[in-house]
Amino acid sequence: MVATAAVVASLPGTAHAVENLPPRQPLVQELQTHFKACATGDTPTYVATAPVVTAVLHDPEEDNQPVEANMVAGEFEAWWTDASGVEQRRTYASYQLSSGTAQRWQLPSDVPADTVVSWHVRANDGTAVSAWSSEGTGAACRFVIDRVSPEKPVVTSEEYPEQQYRDGVGVYGSFVVDSPSPDVVAYEYGFVGGPYGTVRPDEPGGAATIRFLPQKTGPDYLTVRAVDRAGRISTSATHWFFVTSGRAPVAHWKLADPAGSTSAAAETGTAARAGTGVTFGGPAPARTSLTATASLDGGPQGFLTTDAPVVDTGRTFAVSAWVRPARTDRTMTVASQDTSNGNAFTLGLRAKDSGAAWSFTLGEAKVSGGTPETGEWTHLLGLYDTETGRAQLYVNGRAAGTAAQASPAVSTGAFQLGRALNGARYGHHWRGDIGGVQVHDRVVVAAEVTRLAHRQPKPLARWSLETATDGTSPEEKDGAPLRLAAGATIHRGPDGSCVPDLDPDCPVVPYALVGDGHLTLDGEGGHAAADGPVVDTSDSFSIGVVVRLADHEPAGPMTVLSVPGEHTDAFKVRYEPSAQAWQLVVPERDEPGAPERIVSHIAPADGGEGQGNRLAVVYDDADDTVKLYLDGYTNAEATATLPQTWHGTGPLQVGRGLTADGPGEYLHGDVDEIQAYAGALSARDVTMLGRGAEPCLC
Repeated sequence: MVATAAVVASLPGTAHAVENLPPRQPLVQELQTHFKACATGDTPTYVATAPVVTAVLHDPEEDNQPVEANMVAGEFEAWWTDASGVEQRRTYASYQLSSGTAQRWQLPSDVPADTVVSWHVRANDGTAVSAWSSEGTGAACRFVIDRVSPEKPVVTSEEYPEQQYRDGVGVYGSFVVDSPSPDVVAYEYGFVGGPYGTVRPDEPGGAATIRFLPQKTGPDYLTVRAVDRAGRISTSATHWFFVTSGRAPVAHWKLADPAGSTSAAAETGTAARAGTGVTFGGPAPARTSLTATASLDGGPQGFLTTDAPVVDTGRTFAVSAWVRPARTDRTMTVASQDTSNGNAFTLGLRAKDSGAAWSFTLGEAKVSGGTPETGEWTHLLGLYDTETGRAQLYVNGRAAGTAAQASPAVSTGAFQLGRALNGARYGHHWRGDIGGVQVHDRVVVAAEVTRLAHRQPKPLARWSLETATDGTSPEEKDGAPLRLAAGATIHRGPDGSCVPDLDPDCPVVPYALVGDGHLTLDGEGGHAAADGPVVDTSDSFSIGVVVRLADHEPAGPMTVLSVPGEHTDAFKVRYEPSAQAWQLVVPERDEPGAPERIVSHIAPADGGEGQGNRLAVVYDDADDTVKLYLDGYTNAEATATLPQTWHGTGPLQVGRGLTADGPGEYLHGDVDEIQAYAGALSARDVTMLGRGAEPCLC
């Protein structure tokens, strides 16, 4: 209905009024039944209990100024036909609220279950009412209350039947879930440690399939609950199953064959024929299970081949190897497999104008990442997963680049190491070393990738600093001792022969930081030194120490550990009082005044009290990062990218570092439990440093 405006004469500044207009008819799209969209057709909304119904109601903006002064209430009606065929009706009037506000009605508890209930609403501004939401082009909302939960679902699996061991890690399996209840619309599921999710049948009451990729060996179970259309949830069904270890590779060559060999023996699969440009007996990556590798000269005869395919490249597969390039300025192939006129995949190094990168190609898909370095060992793994349709590259156990959707070519040709077929000729020959090649016909899961690329840290030295003889403190495994300078002494804790609280003549002796003793430095010249650098700072290394400062406000920087070069320290760990922080300082070059990378942990000086701080430096050459840990923890401020380091040749220093004026930054405080390793310790192993024991290195 349209109202006629009444113009009222007024003084300047007086608001103009208009005749009241009725509220607008509520729109179906602005109505909800228990927070679900209004259902108006033959299929009502199903709810688990008497619902809350909601309507957004509007009064015309022309009624008043300002707009927010428009107030409107809702008049709700719900009706149904009972078992006797008699219509039942319930009504409710809400309080007035601002126009455009949602109005709600909690329906009474006597609304019956398993009965179609209709409802509508109209707006009332206190003077006029709107049309019902069901009138004209509108419609009544309809719902049914379902107070019965669905029955527990049933789980079956062909690949992983209940209470049976089956293959295995890296092999997908299907779990079919079904429920006897006809109104189930979803199944909520979860495996131990994940994944968790929801699957939906094609039609209510139907079965649904959950796909799962086992990540670990041993017992596992799937828990599933059925959800019906009202949102009611069944009790849980649990399907126990057991997963075997992942299938062995379909082909495996260590390439550790004796010098002079003309083929590579296979751990699994067939032997690989070697071209004359292959030399066996090459160096192996340190701290791995490999003892030797094959060196390829980069020429046409620098290859190994099986003369037959080893894996179906149209299905899930993975190929991996340890590699060390002798050059990075050209594209080179580590592994490939022939098709009739090219290759199904290549794993190797791709040279571009922007620089070299590791690469895995599969059909038109190309994944690249990581930076190859001449003479540096790297573990590569390329994976194609038909389940996801994606190709993925791993470099040193970590995903590199961006996984790409792939449509692989079917390969019927020979498997190649060190070259790739392009057209009618082989090219992209590898120059460098290759070892530990494995080819799998399944997914190699993340934990397995990490293990394949793992380089076991090696203990180098540990000084517990419990005793000193003739100015030296011994290394735990009869290695070179630390030599103590003047001003450096070993403090011994109480020997337990008396108790000061009980014996007035018993001297009070402070406890040692760790164990029975520690090194005390006077801050004036006292320090200790090893016979050499102990760690190779140009390669991955880890070193830990426990330190306690004697002063609450040190007068200047104090260094606890350093390895010097000719002009500066390859690294040093110091306390910087101006920043109240422990710092790791790494110069970029062995030059006076060379730029420095500095990472730090904020920590107030302890002033000779407490148990001190456990510090650790971990340099990982594989991912070019260096981290400073404080009491077992690190953070973004204590981590830096370090693309290249240099080899410090001087002896490990405890309690001092190099300055522009020579040795200085002498530490005033206590030092204990110095532990050094070749290789990068894991974060878990770092937490064990400085506790009087060695980490598990697992």
